[in-house]
Amino acid sequence: MSQAERQHWAEVMRRRLERSVVRSRPSDQRLAERARRLNEQLFGGRLRWTSIGFAEMQHQWGSCTFTDGAIRIARRAAALPDFVLDYLLVHELAHLEHSDHGPAFHDMENRYPLSERARGYLLEIDRPPAF
Repeated sequence: MSQAERQHWAEVMRRRLERSVVRSRPSDQRLAERARRLNEQLFGGRLRWTSIGFAEMQHQWGSCTFTDGAIRIARRAAALPDFVLDYLLVHELAHLEHSDHGPAFHDMENRYPLSERARGYLLEIDRPPAF
């Protein structure tokens, strides 16, 4: 490979890595856009929240303050696959109408077609290592 070709491919790879880093960085704006899209697709755009963003959370993946509509997603979730992040958003969006985890809540949550797969993913990564 010539010096010019090496230089070209080094630049191509640098740009790819840079885009990847930017995409994986937690962004409240990106999270809000995903929530708006999921709200439109799954709930006809009827759900309303007052704020949505990433937050430092050690023991939970997300939270929704039912009384004022504030949604928080664990900052560590930004590194998860998109289908899992979307599931976490759908879960918290469903809490805007149902404060509990009853049947009506699960009916809303299960509108997301990858709910079961995402729950399995989260269960697996939260499982303590087997020694």
